Amino acid sequence: MEGTTIKEVKELFGKNFIGKDELIPLMNKMGLNIENAVVPEINYSIENLKSYCKDYILILGLPNVDKKDLSIKTFRELFGIDPEMQEPCFYNQDWYLKENFIHSALANRWYLLKKEVVEESRAVQPVDLLKQNIIFPSAILCTYTFFAYYFLNNELLWYHDFVWCSDTDHNSDRIYVGKYHDIDGVNKNGFSIHRHLALRKCYGSIEIL
Repeated sequence: MEGTTIKEVKELFGKNFIGKDELIPLMNKMGLNIENAVVPEINYSIENLKSYCKDYILILGLPNVDKKDLSIKTFRELFGIDPEMQEPCFYNQDWYLKENFIHSALANRWYLLKKEVVEESRAVQPVDLLKQNIIFPSAILCTYTFFAYYFLNNELLWYHDFVWCSDTDHNSDRIYVGKYHDIDGVNKNGFSIHRHLALRKCYGSIEIL
């Protein structure tokens, strides 16, 4: 994106811009030194940035810092699963610990992702959304952005909403994340990672008389 500076893009996005300097609060919390992180050229045109700056977050993706992979596994180990110990944290569940997607990291590039759930997408099956050429973010992008945005702005993204992700588990079930707070107050706070169970031959009905 020749001719446009980080300063100009930051002015466009305001608090929705998360570059190297804006990642410092997160990295400090994680005990990591971001000083040597590589900042690539922004991979979006200025026209696109102007179009999306009101509703999207522009964030610098880093695969690792201080030789520490920035994976879901790493975030979970550092932020834990107990809101009584620290917040934000992860929701207490362990089904995904043996899944490959928790070891994935971002590419060293910039990402644009929508800050709020698209209203028209609510309660629509993910397979139908994909038919509309909607591109789902990865689970690690959502996780990374959630924590980075919080430590920069003291604001929890997707507080009551789940977000469909591009990842699937070993059964090809779709991953979805988010919903930090249970509006019904039944479950404890925590960044959630779930899977949407697809119908397969092993699901069926029995009868009672």
